[in-house]
Parts: sequence; C-alpha cells; structure tokens
Amino acid sequence: MITMTRKLALLAALGLAAGAGTGYAPPTEAAQVAVGVTIGVPPPPPRYVRVPPPRVGYVWAPGYWRWDHRRHRHVWVAGYWVHARPGYRYVPEHWVHRRGGWYFRPGHWVR
Repeated sequence: MITMTRKLALLAALGLAAGAGTGYAPPTEAAQVAVGVTIGVPPPPPRYVRVPPPRVGYVWAPGYWRWDHRRHRHVWVAGYWVHARPGYRYVPEHWVHRRGGWYFRPGHWVR
C-alpha cells in the first residue's frame, strides 16, 4: 500500500510541476481518472442473487467482489441501481486476469 501511495504522490507532484507556469484553460471534455488495483488472489465465483424488478430510468449494476486490503481478502458488494444514460451501455465492475495478477476494472459507461 505504501508503494501505491508513493506512486500516486509522485504522479500528483509531476502533474503540478508540469502545470506550473501554464495558464488555466477550461476542459473541452470531462477528464476521467482511473486508479487500478492488482492483486495475486483470484476473486471467488460471483454470487447469483435475484435482480429486483426493473426501474424506469435506471440500470441494474450486479454485485461484485471488492478487495479489502486491510483484511487481505475479497468482500462482496451488493448490486445497486445506476441512473441510465441514453445511448450508452453500462459495463459493471469486474476482475480481469493479466500477467502478474488480477486487475479490478470499475464500472463505466460505453457508447
């Protein structure tokens, strides 16, 4: 955890140093920042629960396993409703296996 904190602090310092001496320009598009978690322990199988009845204007995001670094284990997070975005598809939180471990991908919208 200390190394991740150091990396984030270094990235923040580099960003501030790179921005020093430049003027502010409002962003033309909303910026997105992602922080990933990679662990060596695979998540347990997903829990299958009954999906509540549909809600107008919402999309159901299924539950997922979150890594709890304090307890060094996965913890189940229950599903929840997300406001729908017309023209977009919601991709729920999930784990991806890559060389070196398991990488957590947060939920996000795609066109």
